[in-house]
Amino acid sequence: MTKSFTNTNMTAEGHFIFALASTILAKKTSITSTLAQGDWWHIIAGGLLAGILPDIDHPKSILGQRLTWLSIPISRVFGHRGFTHSLLAIITGIALFILGVPSSKNLIPLDAWHGIIIGYLSHIIADMLTPAGVPLLWPCRWRFCIPILHPKKGNHVQRLLCIILLIFALQHQTGTPITQHLSIPDTIHVFWKKIRHSLLQPP
Repeated sequence: MTKSFTNTNMTAEGHFIFALASTILAKKTSITSTLAQGDWWHIIAGGLLAGILPDIDHPKSILGQRLTWLSIPISRVFGHRGFTHSLLAIITGIALFILGVPSSKNLIPLDAWHGIIIGYLSHIIADMLTPAGVPLLWPCRWRFCIPILHPKKGNHVQRLLCIILLIFALQHQTGTPITQHLSIPDTIHVFWKKIRHSLLQPP
């Protein structure tokens, strides 16, 4: 029997709060110069929209119920938590933006686009916290998860976790990196800089 959407996933409420916290934190920690200098409204709007976008692959999701003409075909081809919940989906979106298809550079401000990337990533990370996990390396079917949330047991734990993250983001001092008190190997810093410049800052 196929499990219901609400019993196996983080709720839309959880994704909204998680995305909001993630975009606020991303701007405050200046993950990219565009986010640091960008407009709060652009970034938050992009993050919140993308925070529920991956679930377009499920007809019973918020977007799926409103965009059935798009959700149903995606669901039939990829299934839930398939392509849309992978790194390939993010890379594809970035590539389309860089190529300007369809004229995305004129329609979406760069700071909003960075917010979209953060919001989309926040959804994938949030779903990784549930037992079902996500296929980060799709089309490889390996599931990556840190199962600390169990939606079928109730939403209070995930709601609490998301609210704690939001409070942390709101009180975090602007310009202060999260890792300032952590010991991070230099190789990790170098790797992150390469990703940031190659993916998050399209020319």
